[in-house]
Formats: sequence, structure tokens, C-alpha cells
Amino acid sequence: MNRREFLRRTAVTAAASLAAPRVLTSGAAGAAGRAAASERITVGCIGVGNQGRAVMRNFLAERDAQVVAVCDVKSRELEYARTFVDRRYGGMFCGAYGDFRDLLARDDVDAVLIATPDHWHAPIALAAARAGKDIYLEKPVGVSLAEAQALRAAARRYGTAFQFGTQQRSDARFRLACELVRNGRIGRLRRVNVWCPGSRPGGSTRRVAPPEYLDYDMWLGPAPWSPHTEHRCSNLFPGSRDPYKIWPFISDYCVGWVSGWGIHALDIALWGGGESLAGPFEIAGAGTIPTTGACDTATAWKIAIRYDSGVTIDFRSPAAAAWRRRYGRAGDHGTAFEGSEGWVHVDRSTVLAHPRSLLRSTIGPDEVRLDRPASHVRDFLDAVKSRRPTICPIDAAFAAETLCQLSAIVLRLCRPLRWNPTAERFVEDAEADRMLLRAMRSPWRL
Repeated sequence: MNRREFLRRTAVTAAASLAAPRVLTSGAAGAAGRAAASERITVGCIGVGNQGRAVMRNFLAERDAQVVAVCDVKSRELEYARTFVDRRYGGMFCGAYGDFRDLLARDDVDAVLIATPDHWHAPIALAAARAGKDIYLEKPVGVSLAEAQALRAAARRYGTAFQFGTQQRSDARFRLACELVRNGRIGRLRRVNVWCPGSRPGGSTRRVAPPEYLDYDMWLGPAPWSPHTEHRCSNLFPGSRDPYKIWPFISDYCVGWVSGWGIHALDIALWGGGESLAGPFEIAGAGTIPTTGACDTATAWKIAIRYDSGVTIDFRSPAAAAWRRRYGRAGDHGTAFEGSEGWVHVDRSTVLAHPRSLLRSTIGPDEVRLDRPASHVRDFLDAVKSRRPTICPIDAAFAAETLCQLSAIVLRLCRPLRWNPTAERFVEDAEADRMLLRAMRSPWRL
């Protein structure tokens, strides 16, 4: 690549209206304590709001990773992230883009972090896989099961190293709970109780002009066009007094916290349940969906997923009162495995069991032992180098995504559905099958 082409690819887009392109300095390339440039994984971060910056900091902390570009459709978030990276490396060389396609066109980017709003996850990840980039994707996979199917196919076709942002798998508490279940310490698994927060109701419907720092049409992207309303695209910018964040609860951009939060707890259910949660199942349930305000995803629900193996996942928001009594605690999220000889409950603060002696159980060398990464980002970087699967590869992401998407569908249809995991279709239910795919606004497509 000649100098002119390099500068063209690293230029800030007109929408971002930022400074001239930055070039990697020799001082930064040889910074003390960092791996040699030839051994570093170069990373582009697409979506640098609160969550994107949080994960980006984990990449910045790794000596063999280097963030070389950031991208966002909000110019203030973009400039904030670019400045943060430049200060971290002690130079001015981080490329900044308002269009993810310009970042993906750079041949010097090995991997991307994608932490945009949910409706952009799959389109950007698909483009990244096709461009030969490895992918760290924040959850969920997308806003329809068809998007998850397309991304799984692309990741397999291009040999993409893929890490899903269900970081609980890199937490020792969750690993212990799942190893106890996998190795029969609670006897035969009978039920998994899963809970998480529900979506928030409300949200302003007052039409206002998009803020000057926002490329609203690009923010909408594949989502249906709608007029900009107050706080619709809010992302809790650092130092802002704006208390609103409503897009995660608007169905045009997500399926709500059935997926946005529920996918964490359901992923752990699948990780611990193993083969007992791998076959056909029936799913039924009901919930509360707001009919006023901008937010229109489920604020509360009770969903039962009954596998042919005999195991049931009881997925709720909020937790049942009986669970609080049984486990001695049940915060706003958790996964509890019930077996014939005991139970194990785990969340982000603790792991509990009955009998308590289970927690002192030793997993033998010939038993099921789950991966023990130092961190979710570290695991991803190691996979980029070795080409081995990550702790949460695309197939695991797809399995958890399936439960979330089907839960959202059953809440809309309010009737039981039966799922065929081989065909990846509902059994004799054309109406439900049509809900597996969402149309995209032109010119965007899978």
C-alpha cells in the first residue's frame, strides 16, 4: 500500500468532521513494555460508546494488542475515544472514522471490536468477516435469528476467530458452577432457573432535530426509518447530565432485555447443561409489553423451555419469590441449576450450593474441565494467534441467541411453539417462522 492509499484509508470521514489522519509514530511502535510491532494484533473499535470504550480499555491493557482505529457515528464519542487512545500510547496516530466500511478497508487492521447498538451488530460483523478481520462481538448477535445464521455461516466460511461478549464464561464463579453440574455433583439435572432485569417502559415520543454531533441516518442504518425523538439515540456520554438511554428497549433496534441481559444467564444455562439442553424443545410463555411511549419490548415475562431430554429452563423477569427463599438470595440476575441431589446458584457476585460441601468439591483430571482464560479479551487475542476456538465461539453464541430470539417471538405470539434445532425452524408454524427474519432498510442487507 503506497502512502497516498494509506492516507486515504485513514482519513476521518466528512460526517465526523475531525482532524487530519494520524500515522503510527516510530516512538509508539517501539514503546517500552510492549510487544514488537510484528507480534502485535492491531485492533479497530467500531462503536465507542460506554460499552465499547469499556472493552476497548481491556485491549489497550494488553501488551501484544494495539488499537489503531476507532469508529462511531457520534462525533463527540469518536473524538473522545481517539484522544483516549492517543494519550494511552503517548502519540497521535489513531485513525478515526464515521463509517465502519472505511475502517474495514484498512489492510493493517487484524481484528475488530464491535459494540454498536444491536441492530448494527450482524451487518458490521458480516462485513468484517468478509474483509478477513477477526471479531470480538458484543452481545447479542443481532435482532433476528436469520442474522445469527448468516454470521455463523460467514465465520465458518472465512475461518474467523470469533469471541462473543458473554464475558461471564471468563469468570471463575460461573466456571465452577458449570463444572459441578457437568460432572454430576448435583445429580441428574432437572431444571435451570434463569432470571434477569426486564426492559424499561416509557421513553419520549417528542420529535426533535438530531443533535449536531450525530449522523442519524447512519445510526438508523438497516433499521426502519423513523423521525428522531428526544433521547432516542442517547448513550450516556461521559460528563453528560442526560439520564436517558432508551434505544435498548425499542424493538426497531433490539429485542429488549430478553436478549440484551437474558443472553448472559441463558448462555450459562447452556454451558452448564451441556448435551441435556441440545435437542428439540417446546417454548411457551407470556409477558408485559408496553403500548405507550417509545419503548416497546417486554418489561416482565415468564417463559418455560421444555426439552425432550426432560430438562426445563424457567426464564423469568423478575425472579420468582420462591427462588429468593430457596437460594437465600436472588438479585436482579442469576442462573440456578436444580438436580436430583442438590442445586447450584451463580451470579456475578457469588456462587452458592446445596449441600454447601459441593463448593469444596474437586474436579478430577479425567472429569469435564472448562476453559480457564485470564480474561475474555486475552482469550480472544490468544485465539487470533493460535486459531483455536475462543471460550465463547460462534456456535455457542448462536445457541444462546436462539433461546433469546425464540423467547421474544413467543412473547409476541402468546402461544406455545415447538422448535426443531436440526431444521432451525418451528414445527408447522409458518407465522412464527416468518418472525425469524427482519427486513432491512435499503441499501443494507445480509
